[in-house]
Amino acid sequence: MTTFDFSPFFRSTIGFDRMAHMLDTAMNLDETTAGYPPYNIEKIDQELYRITMAVAGFKRDDLSISTHEGSLIVVGTASKPENGERVTYIHRGIAKRSFNRRFQLADSIKVLGASFEDGLLYVDLKREIPEELKPRSIEIQEVPGKKAIGHKSLG
Repeated sequence: MTTFDFSPFFRSTIGFDRMAHMLDTAMNLDETTAGYPPYNIEKIDQELYRITMAVAGFKRDDLSISTHEGSLIVVGTASKPENGERVTYIHRGIAKRSFNRRFQLADSIKVLGASFEDGLLYVDLKREIPEELKPRSIEIQEVPGKKAIGHKSLG
């Protein structure tokens, strides 16, 4: 397995601790659970995204969605058979096992809501860039006889 040392990239940066943690987490993913449940991430337009998860066999009450420290967390808890009897399968192709799926969200991504239909869980997301983070133009003014604050003459 190849390992990468990202420390040179973070020696001269400030406030990117979350990115370092994200990279470290991505490098240490558990591959055995990485594919369950299957999901799609769609880009609807410039600001809207949708995560669609195939959660066959789960009921709405078996699923929970939350956000915590920049992560979207989807948890599915496999329910026991209602009558308490043990089920004997001849073939079991529908994997109804508990799961805990995490998605790292950028600071500007907000969860709009979620819906559940026909065994698919939809989570709608939107990029909302705060006004202070949007690019803006700064007008340069020239005032005769005035120096800019903090400007020192070289003469």
